[in-house]
Amino acid sequence: MKIEAHRKGWSRRFKIMMRHTWLIIAAFIMLGGGLGAIAYRIWTQPVELTIAVGPPNSEDTRVVQTIAAQLARDQTNIRLQTKILDGGPPAAAAAIDNGQADLAVVRRDSGMPKAGQAVAILRKNVVVFIVPSAAEPPKPARGARSKAAAAAAKAKPIEKIDQMVGKRLGVIGRSPRNIDLLKVILRQYRIGADALVMLSPGDLSKPNEAGKIGVIQFDPSNVTAAIKDSNVDVIMSVGPVGSPITADAITAATLGKEPPTFLKIDASEAIAEREPAYESGEIKAGAFGGSPARPEENVETIEVHHYIVARRSLSEQVVADFTKHLFAVRQTLTAELPSAAKIEKPDTDKDAPVPVHPGAAAYLDGELKTFFDRYSDLLYWGLMAMSVLGSGFAGLLSYSKADDRVRKLRTLERLLEITKSARGIDSIQNLDELQTEIDTIQAGMIRDVEAGNLDDTAMTAYAMSIQRAQLAISDRRGTLAGQPPRTLAAVASL
Repeated sequence: MKIEAHRKGWSRRFKIMMRHTWLIIAAFIMLGGGLGAIAYRIWTQPVELTIAVGPPNSEDTRVVQTIAAQLARDQTNIRLQTKILDGGPPAAAAAIDNGQADLAVVRRDSGMPKAGQAVAILRKNVVVFIVPSAAEPPKPARGARSKAAAAAAKAKPIEKIDQMVGKRLGVIGRSPRNIDLLKVILRQYRIGADALVMLSPGDLSKPNEAGKIGVIQFDPSNVTAAIKDSNVDVIMSVGPVGSPITADAITAATLGKEPPTFLKIDASEAIAEREPAYESGEIKAGAFGGSPARPEENVETIEVHHYIVARRSLSEQVVADFTKHLFAVRQTLTAELPSAAKIEKPDTDKDAPVPVHPGAAAYLDGELKTFFDRYSDLLYWGLMAMSVLGSGFAGLLSYSKADDRVRKLRTLERLLEITKSARGIDSIQNLDELQTEIDTIQAGMIRDVEAGNLDDTAMTAYAMSIQRAQLAISDRRGTLAGQPPRTLAAVASL
């Protein structure tokens, strides 16, 4: 019984609430506004992406940190959290595969992440083989010729890659990837990896082994002094054309009035065909400046690219936004960081050797979807849901009004029953009970009038039914008291 009474109480309160249509509409509007404000707040919050890069103090790290700072200054909707790794590009690629980073800077020949796709080319490294120019010999005594000058006259200049056998090669940088690249190049010229002999600074005073290439790695932070102290025959540099490290190496290799010589990798296309991680490239004449121009003519070489990659599972819209901001800040940062100008778009063809993230490809190809393109399905289903909810709401209102009409009809029927039963009652007490019931009906009628739930027709029906019921009670009361009953004309006059 208590449960039934509780249910009826909730049903009654619900019906009362449903009668206040404007209050319900206002509540829905306020709810929608609140949800909209929350959605807008979430939508405008910047997205933080973690980018893995390394090693510390490298050119890649400086570029990424500068880009991250510029995005924060511009208050874009994309922010970068830099994760610097000692392991360099291989560790950055592993961070993508392990889910520890959203973006990473990787080197093409050090292993691309399986879960990553390209966003941009951060820089293109070219391989430069530099043969130092001959130093100016000291002036010999009159009629005499120094041994150094005689040795210099006998020494043949290195003009080809395969002539490096029996010579000393200085490789700038301590990365093992540059040594691996050197092995790939030498293999194309039938020089095996066993021909390389790694040297330490203490070995420079010893004569070079016959049939071997003595290799010493230079610290890139002090290239000029390292080259001058080593007396190497060839210098190998891997970096962008405008790299200051390569420029320092060229300066250190200029020992006389003549510029150094640049060796061509004339088998670059064959190397790129065999090793997809590399590409054939060309160093344009005069790319390193100077007078005369360095180099004096175009030099065929090998390129290896550094990519910014994104996790494949990262949202297309997020990657598109990042790509847009990346190429926007590139122009801003050129004066502050010249290497930022080297950022290029990757090949977005479907058969490209390095797959591009769909979000980046959409922006770069000008196929970025508009707001309505992206959310048309969501808007469609949202409108459908609103239509269903609206139909349900209208149905509830209709149910409430139908129930209200039934209640009014039952009340009118009850008044008719009161009128009929009053004529046959033999007790004043029973008449008083009927009168009390009529008073209750009148109180409900007044509440309906206040709520605006009664139209003119309903009010007229209520008034006539109540008057007839009260007249019947009054006539029966008079009959029981010995008074003559009133005529219907008296009822009409009321």
